[in-house]
Amino acid sequence: MTRLGSPYLIWSVAGAIMLFLYLPILVIIVFSFNEGRNAGLPFTGFTLSWYEAALSNRQIVRAIWNSVLVAGGTILIAVPIGLMAAIAMDRFSFPGKDMFRRLVLLPLVLPGIITGISLLNFYVMLKVPLSLTTIMLGQGTALICITVTEVFARLQQLGRSQYEAAYDLGASEFEIFVKVTLPNIKTALIGSTLIILSLSLDEIAVTFLLTGRDNTLPMVLWSILRREATPLVNVAGTVMIALTLVLVTIGLRLSRGNSGRH
Repeated sequence: MTRLGSPYLIWSVAGAIMLFLYLPILVIIVFSFNEGRNAGLPFTGFTLSWYEAALSNRQIVRAIWNSVLVAGGTILIAVPIGLMAAIAMDRFSFPGKDMFRRLVLLPLVLPGIITGISLLNFYVMLKVPLSLTTIMLGQGTALICITVTEVFARLQQLGRSQYEAAYDLGASEFEIFVKVTLPNIKTALIGSTLIILSLSLDEIAVTFLLTGRDNTLPMVLWSILRREATPLVNVAGTVMIALTLVLVTIGLRLSRGNSGRH
């Protein structure tokens, strides 16, 4: 009889969990090479023709580019603002600080559809035309909380001893930030950036409500799936998986490099 703490049981459970998590991704990749016109079974043969079709499909190529552009804009909004908010929460005392800490985390609790509707009403009130820019602003606003939580947690771990020592030695606030604070929170910044990138690439609730004429990849895939499930969907998904893996690998290497130097 297998004991509860048996290594075989532990490895079996771990393997079953990993299979459950990653088998759907593997299926998408495998069936992107399916020669048939179905997105799933049967697998009729290996072909690269669907990749050629996707590369020649201007709608999909443009949607991938739009998704990357929106993700980049979202990162440029969410990371700097979140960084400043985290430093302010860690370093300074100001009226309403406790309320601010709670409000900053509100997007983590609110459903995306609520955030999207709120921002849509706001843009309509200001008569701002919907576009990729409004999507960036919407996603950036919603994902600031990711940077705040990651960086604030790291700052709390560091404490104030290094900051106070540098200040006593005559360093300016800017010098302290560049030479003390930033090197110590680089891994948190990289981690929050990767999380924001991942969430932005597959965001559909906020994007659906704030999109204009230009669509991101999730919106295009949704429209394709409503008509017909073809391997083009698997191809687009595989491309995004590969892009995400490359960026995550780069981020992890940078993170390890920074950790090794400090």
